[in-house]
Formats: sequence, C-alpha cells, structure tokens
Amino acid sequence: MSVILSEAEAKALLQKVLRFSKADECEANLSGGERGNIRYARNAVSTSGSLINQNLVVQSSFGKKSGTATIDEFDDASLEKVVRRSEELARLAPENPEFVGVLGPQQYLKSNGFFQSTANITPAARAEAVAKSLQLVRDQKLTAAGYLQDQKGYSAMMNSKGLFAFYPGTSVNFSLTVRTEDGTGSGYVAKGFNDFSKLDTASATRTAIGKAAGSSGAKAIEPGKYTVILEPTAAAVLLENIFFNMEARSADEGRSFMSKPGGKTRMGEKMMDERVTLYSDPTHPDLPVSPWSGDGRAQEKINWVEKGVVKNLTFSRYWAQKKGVKAVPQPNNVIMAGGTASLEDMIKNTQRGILVTKLWYIRSVDPQTLLLTGLTRDGTFYIENGKIKHPVKNFRFNESPIIMLNNLEALGKPERVVSTESNINYLIPPMKIRDFTFTSLSDAV
Repeated sequence: MSVILSEAEAKALLQKVLRFSKADECEANLSGGERGNIRYARNAVSTSGSLINQNLVVQSSFGKKSGTATIDEFDDASLEKVVRRSEELARLAPENPEFVGVLGPQQYLKSNGFFQSTANITPAARAEAVAKSLQLVRDQKLTAAGYLQDQKGYSAMMNSKGLFAFYPGTSVNFSLTVRTEDGTGSGYVAKGFNDFSKLDTASATRTAIGKAAGSSGAKAIEPGKYTVILEPTAAAVLLENIFFNMEARSADEGRSFMSKPGGKTRMGEKMMDERVTLYSDPTHPDLPVSPWSGDGRAQEKINWVEKGVVKNLTFSRYWAQKKGVKAVPQPNNVIMAGGTASLEDMIKNTQRGILVTKLWYIRSVDPQTLLLTGLTRDGTFYIENGKIKHPVKNFRFNESPIIMLNNLEALGKPERVVSTESNINYLIPPMKIRDFTFTSLSDAV
C-alpha cells in the first residue's frame, strides 16, 4: 500500500480503526507523505535525500480520562493493538478538568493545495533546479549555500461521532544564501509554493547574487531611529509574533499584548494603522491550506484585524465553552492586505532610510507590549534621495510589531514568503515604517 492514500482508502482504514474501539469516544488521525531534499554549500551539493512516512494516532476517552497511542503499521493486528493501547492509557490517566468531547460532523470549505507538478518531482528535477542556481553563482565567482525541499502527502481524521476530514497537499521551499569571496557581502532569498512550476531557482538566485554583490564593503552608521523599508521576508518574522499571540485565553488571563487591566481584552479596539488588515482564508489561490484544524474544527475565511481594529481572537473549545462564545481555531494561513506599490516604487519615494532584506534570531523582550529584539543580515542598505546609496553594517533592533504598524507609511504588493524563523509561508507586503529603532551595530554579515 502506498503511503499516499486516496480519500476513499483513508476513510476505509479509519473506519476499521474505529470498529476496534471500546471507549466512550475515539478519535483517529492518519497521515502519510513523501519528502525529498537537496542541500548545497561551498558551491557543491553536500546531501540529497528522501523520507517516506506514515502515521496513525489514536485517542481514546472514558469520561474525562484520555489516552493516546501511535503506530506506523497498518495491518489489522497493529490497528487493534494501537486502539487497545490507547484505551489502557486512558484508564490509567487522571481526569482532565478541561476535557471536551470529540466534535460531530463538520462542513469544510474546498481548498486545492495539491499540485501534480510538485507530486511528480524526481531527484533529477531537484538536481536540475539546483544546478541552475549553482551555475549562476559559480559564474559570478561567489559562494552559495542553499536548500530545496519538497513534500507531498495527506492528513485525515475520523471520530466516533461521525466526523471525517481529509486533505491532500504539496509544497516546495527553496532558500539560498550567497556570499562574496572576501566574506564581506551576503545575500539571501527564500521562496515557497504549493506548485513546483512556479519556482524559478535561477531568478531567486539572481536576487541573492545582487544582494551579496551590493552589500560588500558595508559602512557603519550610527544606530537610532530610522525610516525602514522591510522586504516581505523581514516583515514576516515580526508579524508572525502577532499571529501566534492572538489567543483569547492568554488575553483574558492578562498574559499577552491583547490584555487590558481588570481581565478585559483589546477586542474591538483600533490598535494599528487603518491600512492594516490581517485575515486568513484556507481557499486563497496563492496560499491554499487545509480547511480544518487539528481538532477537526472547520477553518473559515476570517478577519483578525480589519482596518486596524482587532475583530477576532482564537478560542480553544474549552475556553469558548467557559466564555459562552464560538470556538475559533488557530488559522492555517495568514495574509496581510497590501497596497499597489512595488518595492522599487517605495525606494524611489524614500528621501532617507534603510532597506532591510532579512531579520533573524528574533527573541521576545516584553510579551505585554510584544517588544522584540533581533538582528538584520544578508543585505542592509542605506537609501538617499530615492536610490540605494551604499550597504551598511548590520544592526540589532528593539521594536514591537504593534508600534511598527502604527508607524506605517506605505504598503506594497503582498508576496508569498517563507518565514526564516518558523519556515511557515505567509502572504505579506513590503512595508515602509518610520522611527524603527536600531539599538546597536552587529558584526553579522
């Protein structure tokens, strides 16, 4: 049996699992997939590999007591064994005071994230894509380190109340760092798609080459507050700290930037510039994702921030029951609406500022204000009179994305980007921000 099951095959296997169950409630999660990758460094391929995996997770519950067991063999004896094991563990477990039962059948949106172009990738196709990148770098007498990874697979779940969900998907991510021979210049690029035919490794490599050549011999300038243009890759690693922390319980309990004194939250408040709209949509053609969350809840098209106003927070099923509201799952994608300007337009309209290619090593300083710190790298440039004048040494920054989005000057066209911190894909526009705080210089290249 292939590890990539069809919807009918997955449904039949899960029905068999549930027939073995003797628990009050039973939920089974099934997944399978194939991953391939190729890695290169110092202008030569260093590793190439593939991974095939299948997994079944069974959770059984007796009252408020639950147990979970996992297996990767799908013959009848193994299926019965994993169900029995989960039941044994459930009987031994203490009661969970926050237990909620499994969901009944759900209605899901249709999302197409499976592309045959990606499913059909061969080792030769990976090698060809990387060869294009390597040839360009070698021709320029630069040094490259990159990684290309693709995957195809599916996830499915079924429970004893009749819920069934199935979603197949594909993805390919490509990242590349290019350095000059003397090590003083560095350029970075990352691209992610569901559809392999959209990945142009040559074009991406030219971008990284341009950054590397342009950033060589950077000059030091004084830290302080500057107007910055954040490329989407840089903006994403700051914005995801908003996405990951829009959770109702932590806000209600006074533990997040969404908290207010007295146990209240900032739901309904205008917290950002009115041009800021953050939303999720599992059916978005440029960022399709599973239309159901890990516990089976349906993912919807939902605005989290609309024209600067916080419209929704995520609610676990337990916390939603406690508060008497609708349970809203953590989204599977996040999109920021943008403007119509290109990155080049934003540079032309900047009198003095700094262009930031990438931010990394992001760490929290203060969860209450969402203050973050981190470093620029792989291409930081000084802009004067609408043109990039020269590269500058990298900085450490201290900034809150909430404050940043109140200092917004312009938004460009949203682009699909891969976060360098979480390896998650988003749709994020480049953005021009005033008074961005750089606190010190960094020796990073």
